[in-house]
Amino acid sequence: MNLLLVSPVSPRSRTGNGVTVRRYAAIFRTLGHRVRIASECPDGTWDVLVALHARKSARAIRTFARRYPGRPIVVVLTGTDLYRDAARGRTVWRVLERADAVVTLQPRALRRLPPSLRRKAVAIVQSASCPRPVPGVRNGDTLRVCVIGHLRREKDPFRTAYALRLLPRRFAIEVVHIGGILDPAYERRADAITTREPRYRFLGDVPRTRALRVLRTSDVMVLASRMEGGANVLSEAIACGTPVFASRIDGNVGILGARYPGYFDVGDTAALARLLRRAYEDRDFLADVRRRIVARRPLVSPKRERASWRRLLAAVANGVTKRASGAGARARR
Repeated sequence: MNLLLVSPVSPRSRTGNGVTVRRYAAIFRTLGHRVRIASECPDGTWDVLVALHARKSARAIRTFARRYPGRPIVVVLTGTDLYRDAARGRTVWRVLERADAVVTLQPRALRRLPPSLRRKAVAIVQSASCPRPVPGVRNGDTLRVCVIGHLRREKDPFRTAYALRLLPRRFAIEVVHIGGILDPAYERRADAITTREPRYRFLGDVPRTRALRVLRTSDVMVLASRMEGGANVLSEAIACGTPVFASRIDGNVGILGARYPGYFDVGDTAALARLLRRAYEDRDFLADVRRRIVARRPLVSPKRERASWRRLLAAVANGVTKRASGAGARARR
């Protein structure tokens, strides 16, 4: 099939969405499809549209539906779609009603959809692989902690640095923070924290290979986000076997499971500090968290994600999801 992959983010971007669109294109080509990545809807002989981000890709989706009536539309929901934009207006819901299939990045997100949309929705967790995972944890006295995420409000980027302030200076904890600067105010804050806290280092935006090297050699990754659809970096941590301390939000719980022991509430600095203290003082606890992370590896298997997309694209090509829900057909009339 000729497949149009629409993304509001350039495939060269180092953001999570940039990683996602590159991986999707590779998956679709592996499945034998011809793929073009675009931010809008160019003319062409497209058989299927796969759009990343309901609100930001809404215009391209409307254009595709008008130019190519009856051809399948698949919409991949992001965290901001589900946990912010859906409550701010009708754009997200109109896009989803028009779609033939809806993809969420973790199963708990399906609960946010009304029954009419849930019938044509499927959760496909983002896959990841890790070069040379490091066996075991805590090879030395220092607890190595990483934060990987761009500096923006949704990521709550400095929560780990704030938690570090609550821990005794005698604790040998090193926090390495990797992320692009999207707002100069965040850069000034990172510089100020670095000046006051010698255990915190902000490296800025770095090549993905270096970020993965930091991730796989860390004892803990902290994911403090206020909202996530299903973070690429969480899948990468699972693939690398790196223990994760994560905010208790659907995007994280949907991947790690409800009984995972490494959660803290959004913005709860003291709770995160307690987790870091326990990881520093109790190697058995950290080893247990790592075992639970390793147990999630099948969920982020590239083979599993590829098979899920194979089934979904075959279904929309044959009109299966449209017949199952009726919503796609109604949107065309």
